[in-house]
Amino acid sequence: MEPEIAALATSAGTTVVTLMATDAWHRTRDGIVSLWRRVHPERAESIAAELDATREDVIAARSAGDENVEPELQREWQGRVRRLLAARPEIALELRALLDELGPQPVTDSAITQHAIASGQARIYQAGRDQHIAER
Repeated sequence: MEPEIAALATSAGTTVVTLMATDAWHRTRDGIVSLWRRVHPERAESIAAELDATREDVIAARSAGDENVEPELQREWQGRVRRLLAARPEIALELRALLDELGPQPVTDSAITQHAIASGQARIYQAGRDQHIAER
């Protein structure tokens, strides 16, 4: 099972650090802290604080354009998750479920359909992805 634990830990560490600067951050943090709380309840609050500190490092590194920090932090969290899984391999299923929930959702249809109705002087802004509006 060791190769499976290592692969899962690698995926988890990468996913956690990657999502730190996204809208999925709070769900990611809560899920990881919940796992720690089940295995090492006495460490859950310190893990939460370490996740928050790592997030600040990720945001600062991205702002500064430092591409070396994020991979280092990913390796750090990969090691932590691997040790957690080694202590309690039975939580692997719960971790996989969390990663599946946080990961990119499969695209079943490449077409995007949007509908909107405006009346009066209303404005509607729709986008299938990024949207930048520069009103004058």
